[in-house]
Amino acid sequence: MLITNIRHLINVRPNTGRLRGSQLAELPVLDHAYLKIDDGRITGFGRMEDLHHFGDYRIVDAEGRSVLPAWCDSHSHLVFAASREAEFIDKIKGLSYAEIAAKGGGILNSARKLAETEEEVLFDLAKERLSRLIRLGTGALEIKSGYGLSTEAELKMLRVIRRLKEWAPVPVKATFLGAHAIPMEYKGNRRAYIDLILQEMLPAIAQENLADYIDVFCEEGFFSQAETEEICRAGAAFGLKPKIHANQLNISGGVQAGYRTGALSVDHLETISDEETRILGLPDAPMATLLPTAAYFLRMGFPPARRLIENNAAVVLASDFNPGSSPSGNMNMVVSMSCIQMKMLPEEAINAATLNGAYAMELEEELGSIATGKRANLILTQKIPSVAYLPYSFGENLVDQVIINGEFYE
Repeated sequence: MLITNIRHLINVRPNTGRLRGSQLAELPVLDHAYLKIDDGRITGFGRMEDLHHFGDYRIVDAEGRSVLPAWCDSHSHLVFAASREAEFIDKIKGLSYAEIAAKGGGILNSARKLAETEEEVLFDLAKERLSRLIRLGTGALEIKSGYGLSTEAELKMLRVIRRLKEWAPVPVKATFLGAHAIPMEYKGNRRAYIDLILQEMLPAIAQENLADYIDVFCEEGFFSQAETEEICRAGAAFGLKPKIHANQLNISGGVQAGYRTGALSVDHLETISDEETRILGLPDAPMATLLPTAAYFLRMGFPPARRLIENNAAVVLASDFNPGSSPSGNMNMVVSMSCIQMKMLPEEAINAATLNGAYAMELEEELGSIATGKRANLILTQKIPSVAYLPYSFGENLVDQVIINGEFYE
């Protein structure tokens, strides 16, 4: 495929490492460009004035539309059995996230429904959701377990994710999140549930090679910093790199746990102090993954993106797609909301949702920028006057077509 007459070819760069601080505002754009694709890979690009031989390519005239890398969504809970709009009504009536969880709602509600649902049904539901996300421009996705909360159900979720990996035309990463909540039957003996994770779940997951990462919900009422570190180190012993739910509701020690365990990323960060901000600016710190649609849905304060960027953090944007606190995987809305509510520049938001998102899934060699040799997972936009128009025109679907592995996705 040869795409010609591209108005803006966005995020054209060789691999430069994860983007930190002021680097996020640098978004290289090639105007009036072409792009060559062979065997699903980007093999060349440049200005139209330098294109002299069309060769044997199938020509796609962009007619002034723009092209950018597909979104890399590094935090989702795509596999679930049922939506939770009843809790949406509870929130409107004034109940807090913690109050809903305390009465058996929230994560425990999803766990009950998942335990009752057959693997085949879960797989079919997840396939349809993933197809919808690809049509919205998502070109890689991380999916967490965590709605199982028993060995049998966690393995069921992870097997569904493995099947999605095999079926999906886009890269999928699997994260074991057995430490998402304490099941009701372990409320009086949380240590027994942690031991179940360490002694039964992890060996079984490792035996079937079901996960890439391990995650813990480090939060008051869920798992402490010490428990988080213990679980992450146990997962690392089985080859699972940590990714941590940190500081969503309170300053929980999740950032410190992530730094101490060498986590790839710490995610959420709606609540953060100067000390956590300092840690995330260190050269060897985890990436800071922000999930603005979760803060929006829960009516919480948004993560302090500007403070983190000004302190040299490697900021990532992701959807947190899940039935309880972010029932949307639309990364276009994530990017727009990040600019409107977190005061990120359009360039910063696009970088955080593409190249840094790829780094947060260890897919930077494959995705996240326009570079020779990378996989041709791309968004062909509607005609837009500028890059800034993408987040500016919120609520409008500016994704005209999606290219996955060098082919238009239908």
